[in-house]
Formats: sequence, C-alpha cells, structure tokens
Amino acid sequence: MSYRKKWIAVFSAVIVGVLAFVSAVPAMAQSAAWPNKPVRIVVPFPAGGTTDVVARLLGQRLQEVWGQSVVIENKTGAGGNIGAAEVAKAANDGYTLLMASGSIVTVNPHIYAKMPFDAAKDFLPITNVAQGPMVVVVAPNVAAKNISELIAMAKAKPGVMNFGSAGIGSQVHMAGENFLYTAGIDLKHVPYKGESLALTDVAGGSVEMLPGNLAAMLPFIKAGKVKALGVTSAERSPAAPDIPTVAESGLPGFVNVGWFGLLAPAGISKEIVEKIQRDSVAILSTDDTKQRLLAVGMTPVANTPTQFADAIRAESANWGNVVRARKIQPQ
Repeated sequence: MSYRKKWIAVFSAVIVGVLAFVSAVPAMAQSAAWPNKPVRIVVPFPAGGTTDVVARLLGQRLQEVWGQSVVIENKTGAGGNIGAAEVAKAANDGYTLLMASGSIVTVNPHIYAKMPFDAAKDFLPITNVAQGPMVVVVAPNVAAKNISELIAMAKAKPGVMNFGSAGIGSQVHMAGENFLYTAGIDLKHVPYKGESLALTDVAGGSVEMLPGNLAAMLPFIKAGKVKALGVTSAERSPAAPDIPTVAESGLPGFVNVGWFGLLAPAGISKEIVEKIQRDSVAILSTDDTKQRLLAVGMTPVANTPTQFADAIRAESANWGNVVRARKIQPQ
C-alpha cells in the first residue's frame, strides 16, 4: 500500500471514531443529567391496593434521592393492561415507568386474546421491588374459621360460593384459581377493577372470599372487617404471625407469592436503567425501607435487570400451564 493510501485509511478511521463519539455524546449527556424533571410511575390498579402501596413507598424515597418529584399515577382497567399499555407507548427516556404486579407480564399474555402491548418486547425489566404472600380472607358472615372448613363448605355447595379478585388475570385472580385447583373446589369468580374494590365488598358481605395481597388486607384484618384464614407463604408472615399458613390450616403444600416490580419502555438507555436500578436497590437495602415493607407483609427483592427478566420468562411459562389446566378462556 502506498503512503498516500495508508494516510487516507488512517484518516478515515479517525473520522469514523470521532463521529461515533460525537453521536454518543447526546445520549451520554442525557443519562448524566437524568432526571432533570419529574418522573412518573404508572400504577395500573386503583389507589390503596398493594401495587400502589409499593409504588408510593419507593417513589417517596426515589424523590428524596433524585431531588425531583416522583408522581404516582393510577391508570386502571383491563387487568392492568390499560396502564401498562400507556407506559409501553411512552417515550423511552426514563421519565415514565411502570410499577407492575407480576400478573401483567406473566399472566395477561395468556388470557387476553388481544393485548395492547407485547409483554416480552415492549418493556425492559429494571428490578423486582418486593414480594409477599397472599392471604385468604372471608366475609364476616362466612361461617368458616379455617381453610379446612372453607374447603368443606365449597365442596358441599359446588359453584354456589364466590370469590373476588382485582380483575381477570390479576395476581389475586390467579392465586384464587391456583387455590381452587389445588383444593379441588369450584367458586364463582367476581372480578373487580382493583383489589381494594373487591376487599370493600368482602367486608360488606356481598363477596364471600378473597385471596388478596397481605399488604392490602392487613388494615381490614386488624379492624375485624374481614376474617383471615391463612397466608399463602411457606411460613407464617412476621407481619401477621397469628395468621396460620394455608398449608397448616387445611391445604398442605400450598404456596403462592405475589411480586411487584419496576419496568421501563423498551429502548431506554442502559445508563438510565443502571441508575434507576442502583438507586432502587440502595433504598431497598436500608433498614427503614425493610421495616416499612415488613409492616405490610412484604420483603425486598432488588435483583438485577437480567435476573428480573429471567424470572419473568420462567413465571410466564408456569402461569401459561395453570391457565390451560384451569381452562381459563381468553377475554
């Protein structure tokens, strides 16, 4: 190669490198400055439910760390699909995030014939914030005092009793289906647009049973408005040690834990994801946050985006099997 050709080749390589660096500068600058305006966390269920409780707890702490407002917006309907779809279509600049219950990305794709988003492609998992058991509660006018008695009542009158949920495909609904399948009983499903709405009707006696998240159920349990028959974890919850597990109360081996995680629209920069995950994990590692979560029956998870994504894929496959076994028809 002649000296002239060598010089041209070297010069071209330098130009390409400079252009690549220059093109990367805006993204780097954006990531370094983020956040420089309020961040919105969409909760696809009503205020007062467990997803909302977890979002507000984390949002308050992130606001303190970032020095920017973190606004919690409740966008309800279609088993969480309406709020999730809004986030999926939002700009991928980190200013719109989703606090999802596990059902939105692991169950809904199996039970909704037309999804407004692709759960596997339209979101980037950031971190699983917290997880906790469900608790089977019944209305005050239900005679059952434990899980064994509830199962016996349901078997005596197949299809007569009912159970409420936070909506078709919600974690509450699927916990109920899992419970019915394991116990070999049949109850009519009464879906609501949120866990708190279902809980209100259980307390009022129009709905007989609800396998709700412990975090949302505790205030009603402590006030004596509903009766708790059993938590769905393998061991009793430190937040409610007087409530037996479902397994010890009449259904051996039954375990069903719900989770709540932070997701972003696909295409968000790696730097922003790392910052959100890093700051969230730091918050979830503090004793204060752990105690606040424990008070509502939750424990922090705080995993990496890769770990979270792997867990979502595995759980989605498992719930697909449950949906087929229970013959839950697509909506």
